[in-house]
Amino acid sequence: MPRQVGIALITEGPRVLVTQRRPGDSFPGYWEFPGGTREPGETLEECVVREMREELGVTVAVDGPGPEVVHRYPDRTVRLVGFWCRVAAGVPAPLEASDCRWVTAPELAQYQFPPASDPLIDAVAARLRRAVP
Repeated sequence: MPRQVGIALITEGPRVLVTQRRPGDSFPGYWEFPGGTREPGETLEECVVREMREELGVTVAVDGPGPEVVHRYPDRTVRLVGFWCRVAAGVPAPLEASDCRWVTAPELAQYQFPPASDPLIDAVAARLRRAVP
Protein backbone atom coordinates (compact mmCIF):
# COMPACT_ATOMS: atom_id res chain seq x y z
CA MET A 1 0.00 0.00 0.00
CA PRO A 2 1.48 3.38 -0.97
CA ARG A 3 2.29 5.86 1.77
CA GLN A 4 -0.26 8.69 1.40
CA VAL A 5 1.10 12.21 1.62
CA GLY A 6 -0.99 15.40 1.56
CA ILE A 7 0.73 18.13 -0.44
CA ALA A 8 -0.02 21.86 -0.12
CA LEU A 9 0.30 23.64 -3.45
CA ILE A 10 0.27 27.14 -1.95
CA THR A 11 -0.03 29.81 -4.61
CA GLU A 12 -0.02 33.58 -4.48
CA GLY A 13 -0.63 35.12 -7.89
CA PRO A 14 2.05 33.78 -10.25
CA ARG A 15 4.14 32.23 -7.43
CA VAL A 16 4.15 28.97 -5.46
CA LEU A 17 5.73 28.23 -2.09
CA VAL A 18 8.49 25.61 -2.00
CA THR A 19 10.50 24.32 0.95
CA GLN A 20 14.00 22.86 1.18
CA ARG A 21 14.48 19.48 2.84
CA ARG A 22 16.74 19.38 5.90
CA PRO A 23 19.98 17.42 6.23
CA GLY A 24 19.07 13.97 7.50
CA ASP A 25 15.81 13.84 5.52
CA SER A 26 15.57 11.64 2.45
CA PHE A 27 16.71 13.78 -0.50
CA PRO A 28 18.50 16.31 1.79
CA GLY A 29 18.81 19.76 0.26
CA TYR A 30 16.19 19.04 -2.39
CA TRP A 31 13.15 21.29 -2.74
CA GLU A 32 9.54 20.20 -2.43
CA PHE A 33 5.99 21.36 -2.10
CA PRO A 34 5.30 21.21 1.65
CA GLY A 35 3.15 18.45 3.08
CA GLY A 36 3.09 15.41 5.27
CA THR A 37 1.48 12.14 6.21
CA ARG A 38 -2.02 11.80 7.51
CA GLU A 39 -2.62 11.06 11.18
CA PRO A 40 -5.25 8.51 12.23
CA GLY A 41 -8.76 9.93 11.93
CA GLU A 42 -7.92 12.90 9.72
CA THR A 43 -8.55 13.46 6.04
CA LEU A 44 -5.70 14.37 3.70
CA GLU A 45 -7.14 17.90 3.48
CA GLU A 46 -7.08 18.21 7.29
CA CYS A 47 -3.53 16.81 7.19
CA VAL A 48 -2.43 19.59 4.81
CA VAL A 49 -3.91 22.31 7.04
CA ARG A 50 -2.26 20.83 10.16
CA GLU A 51 1.11 20.30 8.47
CA MET A 52 1.25 23.92 7.23
CA ARG A 53 0.70 25.16 10.79
CA GLU A 54 3.49 22.86 12.03
CA GLU A 55 5.97 23.27 9.16
CA LEU A 56 5.45 26.91 8.15
CA GLY A 57 3.49 28.57 10.97
CA VAL A 58 0.64 29.57 8.67
CA THR A 59 -3.04 28.88 8.33
CA VAL A 60 -3.95 27.84 4.81
CA ALA A 61 -7.30 27.85 3.07
CA VAL A 62 -7.78 24.86 0.79
CA ASP A 63 -9.29 26.00 -2.50
CA GLY A 64 -9.72 22.56 -4.03
CA PRO A 65 -8.18 19.26 -5.03
CA GLY A 66 -4.98 19.31 -7.04
CA PRO A 67 -3.01 16.71 -8.95
CA GLU A 68 -2.24 13.26 -7.58
CA VAL A 69 0.73 11.05 -8.38
CA VAL A 70 1.84 7.57 -7.38
CA HIS A 71 5.61 7.09 -7.54
CA ARG A 72 7.67 3.97 -6.88
CA TYR A 73 11.07 4.45 -5.31
CA PRO A 74 13.32 1.38 -4.88
CA ASP A 75 12.37 1.07 -1.18
CA ARG A 76 8.81 2.44 -1.05
CA THR A 77 5.81 3.69 -2.98
CA VAL A 78 4.26 7.10 -2.28
CA ARG A 79 0.92 8.57 -3.28
CA LEU A 80 1.15 12.36 -3.32
CA VAL A 81 -2.25 14.06 -3.14
CA GLY A 82 -2.10 17.76 -3.94
CA PHE A 83 -4.43 20.48 -2.73
CA TRP A 84 -4.51 24.01 -4.14
CA CYS A 85 -4.10 26.35 -1.16
CA ARG A 86 -3.53 29.96 -0.24
CA VAL A 87 -2.17 31.53 2.93
CA ALA A 88 -5.13 32.73 5.00
CA ALA A 89 -3.11 33.93 8.03
CA GLY A 90 0.54 34.29 8.92
CA VAL A 91 3.82 34.61 7.05
CA PRO A 92 5.53 31.37 5.96
CA ALA A 93 8.69 30.54 7.92
CA PRO A 94 10.83 27.38 7.58
CA LEU A 95 10.01 25.89 11.00
CA GLU A 96 10.62 22.29 9.85
CA ALA A 97 12.66 22.93 6.69
CA SER A 98 16.01 24.47 5.83
CA ASP A 99 14.39 27.26 3.79
CA CYS A 100 11.18 28.32 2.08
CA ARG A 101 10.74 30.52 -0.98
CA TRP A 102 8.08 31.88 -3.29
CA VAL A 103 8.99 31.02 -6.89
CA THR A 104 7.50 31.57 -10.35
CA ALA A 105 6.88 28.92 -13.01
CA PRO A 106 10.15 29.63 -14.89
CA GLU A 107 12.12 29.57 -11.62
CA LEU A 108 10.88 26.05 -10.71
CA ALA A 109 13.39 24.56 -13.17
CA GLN A 110 16.25 26.04 -11.08
CA TYR A 111 15.32 23.90 -8.05
CA GLN A 112 16.08 20.20 -7.60
CA PHE A 113 12.99 18.20 -6.54
CA PRO A 114 12.65 14.49 -5.70
CA PRO A 115 11.56 12.44 -8.76
CA ALA A 116 8.02 11.92 -7.42
CA SER A 117 7.38 15.67 -7.72
CA ASP A 118 7.80 15.89 -11.51
CA PRO A 119 4.07 15.60 -12.37
CA LEU A 120 3.22 18.08 -9.60
CA ILE A 121 5.76 20.57 -10.96
CA ASP A 122 4.17 20.36 -14.42
CA ALA A 123 0.67 20.99 -13.01
CA VAL A 124 1.84 23.84 -10.78
CA ALA A 125 3.79 25.51 -13.60
CA ALA A 126 0.73 25.35 -15.88
CA ARG A 127 -1.48 26.92 -13.19
CA LEU A 128 1.07 29.66 -12.43
CA ARG A 129 1.41 30.54 -16.11
CA ARG A 130 -2.36 31.05 -16.26
CA ALA A 131 -2.14 33.38 -13.22
CA VAL A 132 0.28 35.77 -14.95
CA PRO A 133 -1.67 38.95 -15.87
